This record gives sequence, C-alpha cells and structure tokens, in this order.
Amino acid sequence: MLILAALSAQGETIRILREGYTIKRSYPNSMTRQDIEREVRDIFLRAFEVENPEMDVNLREAYGFDSIDAIELLLEIEKFLGSELTQEEKKQAMDIRTMKQIIDYIEMLAAKHKTPPEKNK
Repeated sequence: MLILAALSAQGETIRILREGYTIKRSYPNSMTRQDIEREVRDIFLRAFEVENPEMDVNLREAYGFDSIDAIELLLEIEKFLGSELTQEEKKQAMDIRTMKQIIDYIEMLAAKHKTPPEKNK
C-alpha cells in the first residue's frame, strides 16, 4: 500500500494519496462559518432528526434537546474536529443554548486545536 502526503507551504492543505485516492483536508482556520454551519446542521439531522434548526432559538425549548443530546453533540464535535475535548472545553459548552452558540463554540475550538476536521459520512 502506497501512502504519500504533501503539506502546502502555508500549512493550509494536506493531500493524502492512497492507492489512487486523493483526500483533501483543510485546516479549520481556512473553513468558513458556512462550512461549520452546514456540518452542524448535518449533525442535527443525522443524530437528532432535527431538520433546519433555527439559529437563535433555545434548542431545549424548541426541539426538546436534553442533557443526553448535549453529550452526543459534544461527541459529534470531537469527531468533526478530529480531537478529544478537554474537561475545560466541555465545561465551556454548558451554557450553549442555540445553533449560533454551537457554531461560535466550534469556531473557537477549531482555532485553538488547529487540527484538520473530519467529516462524518
């Protein structure tokens, strides 16, 4: 099995070639807010069966989002970022109530971790 990897000079893109396949990963700081929002919406549809949650509504009140859902969301965020969250980072999530806050939180984590996010498919 042949594996080749190349890192661009600015460290923005990693290309991995494996048996003829190319996977392109962008670092989180090159992701747009729209990219993060799209992934979060995909997580909500896939994991919680919530289609197009509104950005500023309280998730608990509008969609019955509970503490078990919050734990599952944190696990999905870890998968997306490709790294485990620290206890402190998990505590920071305790006050999150809206989609907008989730996206802000992921932007903060992505900047802090500076690791390529992985899409769940």
